[in-house]
Amino acid sequence: MAELPEIRIGTAEREEAVALLGEHFSAGRLSLVEFDDRVALATQAVTRADLVPLFSDLPSAPSFLYEPSAGNVATDLLTLVPFALAALVIMVAVRHPIAILLGFVVLFIVVRRGVRLMRDPGTG
Repeated sequence: MAELPEIRIGTAEREEAVALLGEHFSAGRLSLVEFDDRVALATQAVTRADLVPLFSDLPSAPSFLYEPSAGNVATDLLTLVPFALAALVIMVAVRHPIAILLGFVVLFIVVRRGVRLMRDPGTG
């Protein structure tokens, strides 16, 4: 579940919830009465926490209710590796002062982004 359930939601999030409830209704997981009740609650929802009970007994919930998984952080960090390697290759192979400066700038950006990802995975 999302780490900040008190975050307010907007029309887009309410519409996503209603659409997903419609999919569960068409799959036969909800009766017409349950569907109507949950849609009414979803359209009146103000925060993420208001939507959580609507999906607690269903196999899927709107994407904004999920928090980022640790696997995503590792994948994001791995995508930074080629940039770091390219910067190192430029610095070692070219040995021109501007290339070395450019390599340091790229390494600085990669390390800063990596630290930011490790500290707060949601910022990706």
